[in-house]
Amino acid sequence: MDDAATPPLRPGLQRWLALDTSASMLSVAVGAAGAAEPLAWHEGEGGAQASATLLPTVMALLRRAGWRLAELDGIVFGHGPGSFTGLRTACAVVQGLAAGARPGGVPVLPLPTLLAVAEAARARHAPLSARLTVHAALDARMDEVYVARYAWDAAHGWRERAGPHLRRPQDLPCEDGALHAGNVAGVYGERLPPAWRTEAGSATQPCARALLRLAAAGVAAGRCVDAYGAQPLYVRDKVALTVDEQAALRASRAAG
Repeated sequence: MDDAATPPLRPGLQRWLALDTSASMLSVAVGAAGAAEPLAWHEGEGGAQASATLLPTVMALLRRAGWRLAELDGIVFGHGPGSFTGLRTACAVVQGLAAGARPGGVPVLPLPTLLAVAEAARARHAPLSARLTVHAALDARMDEVYVARYAWDAAHGWRERAGPHLRRPQDLPCEDGALHAGNVAGVYGERLPPAWRTEAGSATQPCARALLRLAAAGVAAGRCVDAYGAQPLYVRDKVALTVDEQAALRASRAAG
């Protein structure tokens, strides 16, 4: 069957696995897509530990829920931007789980990590808001930050107003009445505009619970793919600074 004739994936909403390894936290949850709270979840140390602990954590949560892998309606995960290693870990695990779960595979829903940051901040700091604008940011290292702007409407859900892109920490946008959320405050401190240092949302990370809440809308929008469609969203393809660039950055920080 050619691609044009392949029917769209139409997963159910009751049994979903969610995971994120894009930042410093390993986050996994199981539950219904769109539910306010998961059936079970885990958050722990990520980074270099994620590749060793992600799969055992997933299987432990499935056992806690009483589900078999083959019974999943779908897998939602944060596909980026974020840590290159973390994104590759998530994609590899999701591809393996989805392809091996049953004949035909389990549908996969890749969602932006910055949207998960926005949803986590909304749920924690403004759960009753009918309308809300969130600027979401994650540390991109190399003296840069990933940032995106989202608008929430209780009647229609989330809308992307500015997609994930790179900025310098001191150039992050500030908007009166908006929520500024992410993990950049502890990294860049006084270099950030005031709203990013003082707001409660400034300590928010992407998490699996937020991804589960977002999953129902993603399914309705037809964003599910097959196992091998689980690919990372890098935004930047450069992994590290050159020696000269590192020296220039140190000089710039010292001058500042």
